[in-house]
Amino acid sequence: MNKNIITTTLAAILLIGSAGMACAHFTMVFPSDSEATVWDVAPEDYIATMGETKTIYTMWGHPYEHILFDMASVPEISVMKPDGTVETLPPTEITVSGQGEDGNPGDFKAYKASFTVDQEGDSVVFVAYEDEGENLIDYTKAVIHCGKEAWIGWDSEVGQQTEVLPYMRPYGMEAGFVFAGKALYNGKALTGAPVEIEIYHTLDLGNEIVGIAEDMFEYDPPMVFTRLTKSNDNGEFVYTLDEPGIWFVGATMEPESESERNVRGVFIVPILEPFPPVEAPSGTSISSTELTKAVNDAKAAAAEAKAAAERAASSATSSPGFGAIFAAVGLLAALAILMRRK
Repeated sequence: MNKNIITTTLAAILLIGSAGMACAHFTMVFPSDSEATVWDVAPEDYIATMGETKTIYTMWGHPYEHILFDMASVPEISVMKPDGTVETLPPTEITVSGQGEDGNPGDFKAYKASFTVDQEGDSVVFVAYEDEGENLIDYTKAVIHCGKEAWIGWDSEVGQQTEVLPYMRPYGMEAGFVFAGKALYNGKALTGAPVEIEIYHTLDLGNEIVGIAEDMFEYDPPMVFTRLTKSNDNGEFVYTLDEPGIWFVGATMEPESESERNVRGVFIVPILEPFPPVEAPSGTSISSTELTKAVNDAKAAAAEAKAAAERAASSATSSPGFGAIFAAVGLLAALAILMRRK
């Protein structure tokens, strides 16, 4: 076979493989107090008080599967304040502990930067990161909210090459709310663009859910890791964020030339638990796990009671009335055993 054909084929395979792998990679922009707690990020971490110093951690990986990679370049980190002023935040290189692509624990290169919340309203943190191995330039935005009813600035356009403008205010949103937005490329509507949607999981939860998905959807597990829609002719898209947690919504400009980089704009949406909390109906509620355990306990208690009754009956053959008595005693024993196990 011609060597040029082999080389071309291998290059195409590598290109396709890298394009597929890029789908699940996101720049994770998490506010936190320290490297030790960064993976416990919650929607409340995107809320600030006046005068508070917010430290923003920037990592690279698969949020859904909780898989990490070293950041291949130094990200540019900035914040747009509610009044429109922009502050460049110098990044500091750090390492964070996590799980690698091979499933083993390790330390990974990441960055952090801090700023002081000195205005009420919404500060938009925006990050630019380039990963040559993934053939991707990634622009990510996250909103830090401060102040009661100070709902100003959450929909600001910060001038990223590819950018997602939210139509919905990205705080105070609950599980099951619809998120809609508009994808821009160089300030104009990005039409027909793939829009990836993915939720972040902690390490233990990620491993558990990925295992379940691989068992249930053996034919294509990643289809439930990264959800996908497309922008319309106006660059608009809509999707329901159906679980509480930290969501990533990213629209990608895919160039016609293979020599150019994909350019993606990502918007982070923290989703709250449903409010007000759904109360259980009157009476004691029981989960399916608790119900299964109760049934198993009842079966075991019944088996013990049956054995006790049989032993009692065999020892009371000379007195027929005693058989009924011991049967009743056996039933009471079953109830006692079950109650004791509660």
